[in-house]
Amino acid sequence: MRTAVSTALAAALSASLPMPSSAMSRSATCARHVSRMNTPAFSTSAAAQQQPNHLLSIPPHGQEGSLRHTFFALRHGQSLANVAMIISSDPKISTVKHGLSDFGHEQAKEAGKHFAEQFHAENDASNEYCGVAIFSSDFVRAKETAQHMADACKAASIPFYKNEGVTLDENLRERNFGTLNGGSDDRYQDVWDVDITDPTHNEFGVESVYSVVERTTRLVLDKDEELSEASRGDEKWKCILVAHGDVLQILQTCFKKMDGSLHRTLPHLETATVRELKVEAAPLCGYHAVK
Repeated sequence: MRTAVSTALAAALSASLPMPSSAMSRSATCARHVSRMNTPAFSTSAAAQQQPNHLLSIPPHGQEGSLRHTFFALRHGQSLANVAMIISSDPKISTVKHGLSDFGHEQAKEAGKHFAEQFHAENDASNEYCGVAIFSSDFVRAKETAQHMADACKAASIPFYKNEGVTLDENLRERNFGTLNGGSDDRYQDVWDVDITDPTHNEFGVESVYSVVERTTRLVLDKDEELSEASRGDEKWKCILVAHGDVLQILQTCFKKMDGSLHRTLPHLETATVRELKVEAAPLCGYHAVK
């Protein structure tokens, strides 16, 4: 996937979200941002709706009532589809083909080793976490990445939730790119260019941004509750969500309480990269969350 913000995206942001000239003017400027974000210039779909982000009502990280457990996004390592530069998001294909390349396997092993080392370095001081819970997409490239993570944690004697290395969950599957499946990954940009103006769209038969928002944030709340019910006392788990580029870009906007349409404005999550996800306070507007 391309890492740069597209020309169309940049134009949409610059047209509707001008940078405030000073901190004093920020609040007033944000009021204008919000009003513009709610106009047809920002969301052209007549079916535009409030995004179904289940994390919007969750207090920020560290506050009472926030998520109990700590979540991490892990994008799969380099896949054979990445090497071939094709889109692979059809479950009938991706659950049986397009696993990791040799380089992708090495990436995933290194990510697992680094995570395990960090777990012990942090936990030896605080003893805050009782272990790890690994949930993964059932696409081959994600499963293989998750297994490398599990192998590294096992080698480091880190306990697993329910003594299970990896639990598969279809809600972590890649966003379905419809008729673009099997074609050049250059076509991702065509989808992202529409995302910024209409996060409910299904152009090319793709799954909408808001569909991804709904299923991934529901999964986060479900897993946080499940882990809490299975824990004793104040036990906490580090929960690793192993998934895909678009899904995790969009999920990051949800933790930041930004509109999902802005997913390509966030720092790109490279293959086999682990990134902690923390619920943040709602920004004055999506623009300032980006900045």
